[in-house]
Amino acid sequence: MLRLQIKSTLLLLLFSFSINAQEYSGNGEDINKILVNIKAFSKAYVDADYDKLTSFYSKDGKIFPEGADIIVGHKAIKNKWVLPKGTIILSHKVTPKEIKVIDDYAYDYGYYQGSSSRKKDVYPFKGKYVIVWKKVDDDWKIYLDIWNKIDDK
Repeated sequence: MLRLQIKSTLLLLLFSFSINAQEYSGNGEDINKILVNIKAFSKAYVDADYDKLTSFYSKDGKIFPEGADIIVGHKAIKNKWVLPKGTIILSHKVTPKEIKVIDDYAYDYGYYQGSSSRKKDVYPFKGKYVIVWKKVDDDWKIYLDIWNKIDDK
């Protein structure tokens, strides 16, 4: 009985910490699929797999990169993600602060960070983002994607 109370208390504490760090609401399966897609997106970016990266966007997807016009459609989105020759992404991680699923749409926002390399120099980067997801068949695709960097002070 005491072991059960200890386990229950530990689980409650663990659950409480994760709620404070991140807030998710909606269907758990949908949230898990979005989390899987977020991680796979970062992997595709690091791997320079631009076809895979583009596949995470809906056919009518739009991106809103900092300092540029709105970019619409797979071909244009792919072209925007292609890095200049000699530049590689060393790491990329997305940390959602909130994910909320509402029927066939969801949004998430949070932070991203990573590093890139060009001519043996390493450049760290970080920023914040907002994504609107759209359910397409049984998958979640990025419909709207906006991000901007956070400068170190």
